[in-house]
Amino acid sequence: MNKEKIIYWGSTGLLSAQMLMAASFYVLKYDMVSEVFGTLGFPLFIIYPLALAKVSGVVAILTNKSAVLKEWAYAGFFFNFLLAFSAHLVACDGDFAPPIIATVLLFVSYITSKGVRTA
Repeated sequence: MNKEKIIYWGSTGLLSAQMLMAASFYVLKYDMVSEVFGTLGFPLFIIYPLALAKVSGVVAILTNKSAVLKEWAYAGFFFNFLLAFSAHLVACDGDFAPPIIATVLLFVSYITSKGVRTA
């Protein structure tokens, strides 16, 4: 396995794990998540659809069945991380490291996917 594939699968695996863990928290720890979302100013009705979107995005990226769906998944994750970072920054709660880490993983996965996988 060459270096680019290792970087791609490592970053994509970590990104996917982070998204799946977040989605599982949204469903299994709804009370805790709704408290955080309320503190950050997000509406609570978005929690379950966001969990579904995160799982769908992971599936789209890992299966690589449709280039368009994969691009939309990467874009959706980027906007999710950007909004999460902004919300934590405005709330001054100091919890903006996870969105930064996720954004770095996202960019590494996206850039290396061009050379490793084609639809």
